[in-house]
Amino acid sequence: MAIDPASPVPKYVQLRDLLLDWIVETGLSVDDPVPSERELGARYELSRMTVRQTIDLLVSEGKLYRVPGKGTFVARPKIEMALALASFTQDMVARGYQPGARDLVRRIVPASGHVARMMDIEPGAPVHHIERLRTADDEPMAVERSNIPVSLAPNLDSYSLSGRSLYQILEQEFGVLLDSGEQTIEAGICDAADARLLGLAHGSPVLSMQRRSFSHGACVELAISTYRADRYQLHSRLDPRQTSS
Repeated sequence: MAIDPASPVPKYVQLRDLLLDWIVETGLSVDDPVPSERELGARYELSRMTVRQTIDLLVSEGKLYRVPGKGTFVARPKIEMALALASFTQDMVARGYQPGARDLVRRIVPASGHVARMMDIEPGAPVHHIERLRTADDEPMAVERSNIPVSLAPNLDSYSLSGRSLYQILEQEFGVLLDSGEQTIEAGICDAADARLLGLAHGSPVLSMQRRSFSHGACVELAISTYRADRYQLHSRLDPRQTSS
């Protein structure tokens, strides 16, 4: 395949598609190097500026990554964020990753006005506030901040979260089975604290998620999480809907 100068598609976009096809066809693996900008320019008869624009695009999409002084390499595929009522642990296991967690904060606090409104509880009601760094194959992926009413799981703070998911503990120890949920996901900017935990530069793009999980109509958990945008992507199945005129 070659660059088509007569195509309405910009040359840097054509090169992007050619490079992605070449990576698949040659069987390159994660962390394998790709040709230099000079080599790509000579191969496809393109200027260094056009090639650099292509590489910048692929890096921004999470397909490639740069190491200063060493070159450009194939990046790990992004993980599809689950649009389902599943714990991080369940989701990672289903995808073939080894899930992990590091406790950052575990304490009982009075519900703030925002938390109380979102969970439909009284302001000041005691909630378990749990902050954890979530990992997949030891790579930092997300910072999770969960709020759970103490009335639903009185001694939750006495249980270790290292061997089981939070949802498993709620079901197995407290009889709280989650049956529905809702979540919103939006683009965000990583603050300094989360950037240090996630190994990102301050101000890096992230995915901010807020989830409410329910059991028999009662809000069991309010989770506010920060996910690495360079390691996650959203995927949703779209079904046709019958419309009337």
